[in-house]
Amino acid sequence: MSRFVLVTGATGFIGAHIVDALLSRGIRVRGATRSLEKADLMIKARPQFSHLLEFVQIGDFETRNPEGLVAAIEGIDGIIHTASPFTYDTINNERELIIPAINGAIAILEAARTNPQIQRIVITSSFASVLDIDRKGPYFTYTGADWNPLTYEESIDPATSAVVAYRGSKKFAELEAWRYIQERSPDFDIVALCPPMTFGPVVHPVDRVSKLNESNAMLWKVASGVKPLPVSRVPFWIDVRDLATAHVEALTSANVDGKRYIPASPERFSYGIAAQIISSAFPDLKDGVTQENQAIDLSCGVDGETASKELGFTYRSFENTVRDLISQVVLLNKS
Repeated sequence: MSRFVLVTGATGFIGAHIVDALLSRGIRVRGATRSLEKADLMIKARPQFSHLLEFVQIGDFETRNPEGLVAAIEGIDGIIHTASPFTYDTINNERELIIPAINGAIAILEAARTNPQIQRIVITSSFASVLDIDRKGPYFTYTGADWNPLTYEESIDPATSAVVAYRGSKKFAELEAWRYIQERSPDFDIVALCPPMTFGPVVHPVDRVSKLNESNAMLWKVASGVKPLPVSRVPFWIDVRDLATAHVEALTSANVDGKRYIPASPERFSYGIAAQIISSAFPDLKDGVTQENQAIDLSCGVDGETASKELGFTYRSFENTVRDLISQVVLLNKS
């Protein structure tokens, strides 16, 4: 059972929820961040946990030896690595997405080898590393054994969009981690989580609507009356609070070492469904919300049940997730 955990990307959307999930169990947390200003806001917002929460500043993961990372590892016995480059505004896919993601995975593993107390590292990968966007044919279910078929050459090609290159960055960073474990046989093991679209209320420092993470910003656009409604690439999703729980369970549970999970709700989503929920739950927004009947992709499924069963958590409903987020953003928009 880990008692002192390093969380990278701790001031981000997913990372902050993981921090809270750890703190709620009395687990001491050291958050790694590039912004000490955000770190201070995180600590001030959690006075009841001031004795369990601290932050360290580390450099960018674009290199394989980010400044401050080795020092951040000292004294801890578990790591949850959520930090990863994410941008669709790229000029050079390899330099801006692929290499930083790979370097980040290698950096955290190399640093962990300097501390024999570390027993496990949980890596936040993505369903993007699993999804075969061009797959056709009879119904099939994605599992943790599946990988997207992108080649490295395709990912770095200047003609490849940043959206596709991002899928490559998640795949090759995760593959590098698994290769490291296989070839180096360190004292620690790893567990990888590959979540799809992640929605839900925010607990990281966000002072205005324009600072929302991309997935939540899309739901707020729906609430704000965007026309036409956006179309989701896949119908799979998870509530960020469930994802945080999955991370903590992946870190602390026995018999899950070396596993790769897709934590994903059994309930499919669309922005059309989100519009219906918002219209029903928020009368003040109803007249402005665009209503569209969007077809939901039923050509494939995803195995989220294995993660739920083996990591011991249940999934929230999409309605619950949308209500909780929009309630929060309505207040934020008024402030």
